[in-house]
Amino acid sequence: MSIFWFITTLLLLHSCTPGVGVVHGIVDGKVSSPHSRPYMVYIRDPQTPSEACGGFLVREDFVLTAAHCKKDHLMVYLGVDDTNDLPEGIEVDAFPHESFANKPGYDIMLLKLKTPVTLSETVKTIALPGARAKSSSNCMVMGWGWEKYGHASPSRVLREVNSTLLDSENCAIPHTICTEGTAGPSQGDDGGPLICGNVAQGIMSYFIQVESTTYLSIYTQIFHYLPWIREIMETTL
Repeated sequence: MSIFWFITTLLLLHSCTPGVGVVHGIVDGKVSSPHSRPYMVYIRDPQTPSEACGGFLVREDFVLTAAHCKKDHLMVYLGVDDTNDLPEGIEVDAFPHESFANKPGYDIMLLKLKTPVTLSETVKTIALPGARAKSSSNCMVMGWGWEKYGHASPSRVLREVNSTLLDSENCAIPHTICTEGTAGPSQGDDGGPLICGNVAQGIMSYFIQVESTTYLSIYTQIFHYLPWIREIMETTL
């Protein structure tokens, strides 16, 4: 369930090279104000609690996340501030994209809550895009990921950082959007949203190291998958 699922041999070798700087989860970001991102969802399998993902609420009964976050017994936790004090989890049925094959591409999954939530000040949905995000858009990524790259130290509280979209031609594969820099997501931030103008434009999929302290973060482009999302949400009982 890690965003390292697609790190190449080159990245692994580079990470072990002497002199490479330590990278912190949500690098150069900040702690989110408690409950200021009420659409954020904490996702994990209680049988493997150290392998968590992020997600976001798009309807009272559906959470959107990454397909590679799928586990056998996933639970979702809404209205989370501190992961050391989780509310009661909700069981889900998982619907990963049928073309996902545990490699880059089609990395999108809907989780249907077995008990729909009641919206409140601390639990809200976020809008899906009506158009593709433009390059150079100012966006934000967030999650409870590791605070230090390569060290099992997930953040107890939600963290966020601003990011700027690159031209789509700089992304690794079709139907993705990307950001690049020394700031960005880390392990455990998988499945979380890339928010641009209060709209969820991307789903955190994976990243690759392009320089000693610079990373290219790749997100599933939600706009491309809107027909699939609508089909699942409208036909799933």
